[in-house]
Amino acid sequence: MDEIKSVLLEILEETRPDVDFEGEEALIDDKILGSFDIISIVSEINDEFDIKVKATDLVPENFNTVDAMCELIDRLQNE
Repeated sequence: MDEIKSVLLEILEETRPDVDFEGEEALIDDKILGSFDIISIVSEINDEFDIKVKATDLVPENFNTVDAMCELIDRLQNE
């Protein structure tokens, strides 16, 4: 999971270098990430991890924290 987190943080920091992703607990709920950010992040996640984030996965619970995103990636890799 550490490797997933490391790569994910690189993706997130490229998308939004102004955000402290490890310190945030409500990236979506607090509107830190907008819809265009999510589209960009999902595209990068799909490419980098060779997975397909489905529309049903696009819920705040999966994107509010780095850990939640890591869990989503891990789950999709194991499907």
